[in-house]
Amino acid sequence: MMTDALVAHSSEIEQADFYKKTYLHVALSILAFIGVETVLLKVVPVELIAMMFGQKYTWLLIIGVFWLASVLANKWSLSQSRSTQYLGLGFYILLEAVIFLPILYIATGYSGGGTLIFQAAMLTIAMFAGLSLVAFTSKKDFSFLRNIIIIGGFISLGLIVAGAIFGFNLGLWFSVGMVVLASASILYETSKLKNVYTTGQYVGASLQLFASIMLLFWYILRILMSRRS
Repeated sequence: MMTDALVAHSSEIEQADFYKKTYLHVALSILAFIGVETVLLKVVPVELIAMMFGQKYTWLLIIGVFWLASVLANKWSLSQSRSTQYLGLGFYILLEAVIFLPILYIATGYSGGGTLIFQAAMLTIAMFAGLSLVAFTSKKDFSFLRNIIIIGGFISLGLIVAGAIFGFNLGLWFSVGMVVLASASILYETSKLKNVYTTGQYVGASLQLFASIMLLFWYILRILMSRRS
């Protein structure tokens, strides 16, 4: 078990080491996601992937399971036990790979689908880098975003469930709104690194950032796909 101090109460060297390890784990998480996703797209039957987005109640079940499992993964990631943190991060990467199966399968079916996915990934990385720079260099306190993110998250979840049940398309502006929400989440998660985590919780910190990046990637990809349809 670790008894590390908060990052804010640590020396500059310890803070720098924490940030280095956190962002290294974010990068490794993205690479792990790519690897797992590539394998799943090759081994999971097309019929099963089609069922995930073809049956509205199946998709609702998947969203529900994903939400519950995400809560568990987040809890593990904030443990003081390093092995439990890694368990939470690994579990969450697997969850993201499963939830991304339908949208990536559809995207690859577009003309130039590989380029489309690459463009979405590059835009996501560029936005994440820019938002992180703002959070680190700005003296602004972004803690006010917490309530906005929570309320926005519940509203968006309600709209997604309603759309799945009643069969209406949430449209381009919903995706734009979710990009804004994901961007706010990145700002908030980055700004709270120093005051929430201990120097030994870099794995848990990386999970929170990874989750925000994947949300941003999902809706940037949806926006680019909507332009092709």
